[in-house]
Amino acid sequence: MSTCTFRYAAGVVRWLDEEEARAWRSFLLMKRLLERGVDRQLMAESGLSAADYELLVPLSESPGRRLRPRDLGRAADWERSRLSHQLKRMEARGLIERQECPTDARGTVIVLTESGMAALEEAAPAHVAWVRDHFVDIVGRQDLSRLADIAERVAGSLAQEREEVCPARAACFPEGESPLETEAVTPADR
Repeated sequence: MSTCTFRYAAGVVRWLDEEEARAWRSFLLMKRLLERGVDRQLMAESGLSAADYELLVPLSESPGRRLRPRDLGRAADWERSRLSHQLKRMEARGLIERQECPTDARGTVIVLTESGMAALEEAAPAHVAWVRDHFVDIVGRQDLSRLADIAERVAGSLAQEREEVCPARAACFPEGESPLETEAVTPADR
């Protein structure tokens, strides 16, 4: 059970004005439509779910195509329970396998199988085209950079709040590490 609490200035509610409410609601609608669109596109064209894809990408980019579950959860910013259930589904379909951790007899590593890599490589081109058509090209280069700056600023603030509000969750992110830290986009970015 979570011991996290959320605070706001007692008795002071700064209601959203019309412009703020429009921006917030537009963002939420865009987010929902993009998430549903990505899931539909992936499922229709590759049989992968967005959740599958979200875990296959960091595995494909990691050395040896393997990660400890906690590192994979960190990369996806998923709770342990969600990760565990998704990994079971993916393992049953042969996309990943669990192996004993060579450095910790009690631990496991998640390994991307050849079948999982092939599924990712097959899905990536159509997925990238969908993302380009429905997001990148619509937003445009100049606004894309501004949007990335805004998203990183908001995510950084939320990550800091999470550390202040729920120290147990923050313990999953060692200093200097964040699931939001990214390298240049690779072919699997899909």
